[in-house]
Amino acid sequence: MALGALISAYHEDDQGGLRALFPLAGRTLIEYQARCAAAVGAAPIVVMVERIPAALNDAFERLRGEGIAVVPVSDGSEAASRFEAGALILQLADGLAPDVPTLNRLTEFAEPAIAIVPDDEAHADFERIDGVSRWAGAALVEGHTLGSTAAMLGDWDLQSTLLRRTVQAGARRIATEDGGAAALLAHRPEDLTGFERRLLVATRGERSDWSSRYVLPIVEEFATERLMESRVRPEWLVFAGLLLTAAAAFCFSRGWLWPALGLLITSTPLDLVGARLASLRLQPLPPRHLARRLLWPAAGLALLALGWWSSHHGGGWGAFFAAIMTAAFAEAARIERAGSEVPPQTWLFSRRNAIFAAIPFAAAGWWVPGLVALATYAAVSLFVVQHFRHGIDRD
Repeated sequence: MALGALISAYHEDDQGGLRALFPLAGRTLIEYQARCAAAVGAAPIVVMVERIPAALNDAFERLRGEGIAVVPVSDGSEAASRFEAGALILQLADGLAPDVPTLNRLTEFAEPAIAIVPDDEAHADFERIDGVSRWAGAALVEGHTLGSTAAMLGDWDLQSTLLRRTVQAGARRIATEDGGAAALLAHRPEDLTGFERRLLVATRGERSDWSSRYVLPIVEEFATERLMESRVRPEWLVFAGLLLTAAAAFCFSRGWLWPALGLLITSTPLDLVGARLASLRLQPLPPRHLARRLLWPAAGLALLALGWWSSHHGGGWGAFFAAIMTAAFAEAARIERAGSEVPPQTWLFSRRNAIFAAIPFAAAGWWVPGLVALATYAAVSLFVVQHFRHGIDRD
């Protein structure tokens, strides 16, 4: 069954500004609501507005630039005409910071449903449904209910009237998880401060190597907070990391060793920041994103370029051989541990770990011993992975 979304965006705060324009994660609340609706498969996404100030129009343009089509309408009848006959409509309240798991639960039903929170002091700002529950700000309504409500609306508020009629029709009630702790209805911009912090924390993800766990978090956090307010796309950051790595390979081949290492160090947080920005905007990078997959072979190319240059400038054939062995052991370890969790995974050879492990050797001018150390690191990582992997298989 087709699923659309109807977002109310006409209520104002005490200062006369639209709640829909409250800042959230570098964008606006209405953009987050639209992304949430798109994330659960809703299309079209209709936004009920009375006026479209420049800031709201800019938000709509940013969403369209991301491939999320939003349709502003000014009355209930026009809103109803935008949906297919028989479609279910995801209704989001004005000022709601949606909880995506709650929306997913709602959209699993092929019938009208209402998300509810307890009628207690913590949820006093939510609209009361009965003596024991309040509306959590999200509901699944039928298209014909929206049409009939718009036809008899008059001067009544569409959001509340549509909710009441859905309740009277006997819609299923879905209690939010954790007693409604994740439900948030913003009446002032500062109401979203804690929610924004939770969004940032939720995008951190798993730290798979020691460099991203202990070295990069401060840089990553700072960059994410600054870039989430920009127009920078997550894919651009991943491509930038790939270009820096390729440039480092070229610099190594020319003997510009420190500039090359600097480029590699600069590239280390970019894919992490890009992934976090994508998660914040509810458009995660695909697991097999081409640029992310190419970071590994590009780093291998840089390693071989360093070995080749060192072998022609005093390092002898052993330097290039060490680079080849590092690449071979590292790739074998990557293949061996694919699809399995190895207990000491944080400390094993990885692209970022290798770059930071090379810094002390570079600082001492020991480029060839550094290659030998990396080859040893990669070989030990392979043996550790094989030990745990085959031990798990035997168990």
